Amino acid sequence: MNALTPTVDPRRYFEQAAPQPAGVPTRKPVCLYLETTNRCNLLCTTCPRTYAELEPPADMSWELFTSIVDQIPDLERAVLHGVGEPMLVKDLPRMVRYLKDRGTYVLFNTNGTVLNDRNGRALIDAGLDELRVSLDAANAKSYKAVRGKDYFGRILKNVRAFRALQEREGATNPRVSAWLTGLKETVAELPAFVQVAADIGVKEVYLQRLVFFETDSIGLARPDQALYEQINADEAVHIAEATRIAHEKGMIFSASGAASEPGMSLKRADDGTPWSLCRRPWTVMYVTANGRALPCCIAPFSQRGYENYTLGDATQQTLREIWDGPAYQDFREALLSPTPPSACASCGLRWSL
Repeated sequence: MNALTPTVDPRRYFEQAAPQPAGVPTRKPVCLYLETTNRCNLLCTTCPRTYAELEPPADMSWELFTSIVDQIPDLERAVLHGVGEPMLVKDLPRMVRYLKDRGTYVLFNTNGTVLNDRNGRALIDAGLDELRVSLDAANAKSYKAVRGKDYFGRILKNVRAFRALQEREGATNPRVSAWLTGLKETVAELPAFVQVAADIGVKEVYLQRLVFFETDSIGLARPDQALYEQINADEAVHIAEATRIAHEKGMIFSASGAASEPGMSLKRADDGTPWSLCRRPWTVMYVTANGRALPCCIAPFSQRGYENYTLGDATQQTLREIWDGPAYQDFREALLSPTPPSACASCGLRWSL
C-alpha cells in the first residue's frame, strides 16, 4: 500500500479507540516532527549528520508532506525540522501555511544563515508561530569551533534585521528565541550569549541539553562535555549570571530544557528507570525526509543506525498502520520495561526527557 493513495478516508484513521494494552495508543499523535530536509549548510560538531550520511540526501516532497498532514486534520503541533536546515527547503512557507490553515501550532529550529528579508517575510505571511535560532556561541571563534563554519556575523545580521522587520510591521509571530547547546566548552559564554541575544532583539534564550552517543562519540558531543548532573560551582555561576542579565533586560531565560517539548520534560525518576516516564511514543511521531518513522528527535543523536529504531515507512504505510503496528507496540512495551530500547536507555539519565 502507498500512503500517497490511501484506500480509506484519512480523517477516519485515528478515530477514538477503546482502551488498549500499554503498547497500543488510545489516541492519535498530538505532535508531528516532519523532517522537511536532511540537507544542511553547516558542519556542527554536535550533530551526527556531519560525520555520516544517515539517509540519502532529500527534501520531503510536497506529496509526502500533504499525505501525512491530511491523515491528522486536527493536528495540534508540528515541528518542521530534523537533522537538516529547514530554510533550505523551497516549499517551507507553503508547508507552514498548509498547517496553519488547519489550526496547527507550527515551529522549527534554524541556523539563521539564510534568514534574509524575502524568506523572513514569507514565514511571517505564512503564519509561523515560533522560530528557534540555534546559535550555540557568543562569539565568532566559538561559533566556528562548534558549528564548523564562520557564519556568526551573518546570522546576527539576519536575526537583527528580521526582528526589526517584525517591529516595523507589528508582527508578533513568529516568537523568536536563541538557543545554546550546553557544553563545558562554551557554558562560560552563557552570560555573553544572553547579551548578544538582547543586542539583536531576541527576548527568549534557552540552554539546551547536550545529547551524545555513549560510545564512539563525535566531535564535541561527548560525555565529558555534558552539563547535566556534572555541573561545577563555576559553571553554576555562569548560569546564575545569565539569569540575572536576562531578568534585568526583561527577557525569558531557561536552563532547564523544558521549552524543547512543553509538558514533556519530566522530573527524573528515583527508581533508576527514568525513561519509563517518557510519553513521546504515545503522543509524538517523527518522520524523516525520506518517510522513515522514528520514535523521536533524540534517537538519531543517541544511537547510531536508523535501522535500530525505525518503526515504519510513511511512503508505504498509512500513519494508522505505523502508529498501531507491531514495531511501535513493541517499542512502547520495551520503554515501560527494565530493558528499554537502546536509543532510550540514557534518556532522563544523561539528557532530557
